[in-house]
Amino acid sequence: MKIVTKLTGALMILAITGCAATSPNWDARFGEAARIVAAQQVIAPDASRNADPVIGVDGKAAQAAMGEYAKSFTQPEPQPNVLTIGVGGGSGR
Repeated sequence: MKIVTKLTGALMILAITGCAATSPNWDARFGEAARIVAAQQVIAPDASRNADPVIGVDGKAAQAAMGEYAKSFTQPEPQPNVLTIGVGGGSGR
């Protein structure tokens, strides 16, 4: 019985090491799809090298637009919790 247990253990070790040696490298291309999609979303990869100023929006309009944009992220003031019961002349049917 002891020999069978040792033999079974040895076979299991061989089987595990054999599987690990022949299994494919799943992580070789991990994240490749995400990198490709991120690269495809960039319109102009060399845009950071362009030193020309942006034409079409004056400073005051741009500042006002950015101010409104920043305000859009603030939370609105909480409304008072008003519960009205029995208002109106209806019969309640």
